[in-house]
Amino acid sequence: MPFFYYDPTYILLIPAILLALYAQAKVQSTYARYSRVLSRRGITGAQVAAELLRSKGLYDVKIEPIRGRLTDHYDPRTKTLRLSEQIYGSTSLAALGIAAHEVGHAFQHADEYGPLKLRNAIVPVANIGSNLAIPLLLLGLVLSLPGLAAAGVLAFSLAVLFQLITLPVEYNASNRALEVLETGGYLNRDEIGSTRKVLNAAALTYVAATIMAVMQLLRLMLLSGMLGNRRRN
Repeated sequence: MPFFYYDPTYILLIPAILLALYAQAKVQSTYARYSRVLSRRGITGAQVAAELLRSKGLYDVKIEPIRGRLTDHYDPRTKTLRLSEQIYGSTSLAALGIAAHEVGHAFQHADEYGPLKLRNAIVPVANIGSNLAIPLLLLGLVLSLPGLAAAGVLAFSLAVLFQLITLPVEYNASNRALEVLETGGYLNRDEIGSTRKVLNAAALTYVAATIMAVMQLLRLMLLSGMLGNRRRN
């Protein structure tokens, strides 16, 4: 099977891998820089999250600390906003920006923001598609069954769709965060610029993940097509 000894389609992934490495390095360096810059108001990530939620009338959203580095997230199933320990108790510009970003997701949930509802709805099928895609494709290649390989490609396309929907969800949450931090007086104008850099660096990781998923889909489509051509010949 030439697919397993030499696969020229791997070259498609190289630019995406390089971008992913750059994005990871960028978010780490930007976070490290602005986690050392304290906000003038001296409010912590947990405190700003609580105040922003109250300003929206969202009294049923819980705020909890969670272990890990940059593990912050909002869980719409339980209406729980979880902040990593270094964000929860920190007064840095990075902490306030990340906390407000997660509050932005809570705002989206309360507003029934369309892309967020769609993303939450396809999570189960996207997970199934992601888990089945490669096994189906490999079986199709090994057994020379183009239909099975095509099913693997279709399954992976569900995971790509999830990534594509994630982009507007994350950018919208960041835009909401920056707006409420500035209009609410939590950050001064010059502090907003620094916080924007943190959120933009984080958003780049989602861009890189999406490009990686799209390029992987193209690669799988090529492999499936190569198998179909070989069967016809």
